[in-house]
Amino acid sequence: MTYFTYNGRSSADFGLHIEKKDVFSAPEYDAEFISIPGRSGDIINPNRRFSNIKVTYTVFLARKNAPALADVLRNIKGWLYSEPDRYHEITDSYDAEYFRYGVISGSLDIEEQLNKVGSFTVTFNCKPYKYSFAGQKTVAADASELTITNPTAFESRPYIKLYGSGTVVIMIQPQGRGMMISNLDEYIEIDSELMNCFKGTAIKNDTVKGAEFPALKPGVCTINCNGDVTRIEVIPRWCCL
Repeated sequence: MTYFTYNGRSSADFGLHIEKKDVFSAPEYDAEFISIPGRSGDIINPNRRFSNIKVTYTVFLARKNAPALADVLRNIKGWLYSEPDRYHEITDSYDAEYFRYGVISGSLDIEEQLNKVGSFTVTFNCKPYKYSFAGQKTVAADASELTITNPTAFESRPYIKLYGSGTVVIMIQPQGRGMMISNLDEYIEIDSELMNCFKGTAIKNDTVKGAEFPALKPGVCTINCNGDVTRIEVIPRWCCL
């Protein structure tokens, strides 16, 4: 049975049958094209980001009588619209190795559509990238250096946890992106996606200096730490479009 999951629950829990899945094209790259008089061809001014995309599932629901149908429809609406102010993890049986982050999009008059055509659509507004489950696994080394290979065509924004003490300089090669950490006390967590540094619930951004947060480019990358570092843990968050 085909299914999708959203906000911790599966469409199969409600007896929804998926007829098809649509991803409306690839995400648009956010860039400004600037025309200069006397010069052929526009200049590309990139904002270094992709826009969100819409992912839609066409589903079908059947019940023996109207009261049973109305009851399950109320439950479906409660599931889909309970937390519409944040992204949730979305998975489906079409692409079992990847997941997305999305939120329910637009209005949904299920009863009206069911009465007319027997099926309806559920549309999610999703972040542009989909993430591999393999990229959510921790890669670690009990050393001050760790080499890891990004198997995708896109740069990833990892979570890095360093164990050590004192002043530490972390450098990502081959791109040469680095940060300096002062007063490292036991460990520090660096989340490049959230652009935050912390230790548990304590924010540690004031102990870190650097122009950019670490990123893992396609291919072989080396995380090298100068200073007293005893262990490196990385959740690479491999992603693709």
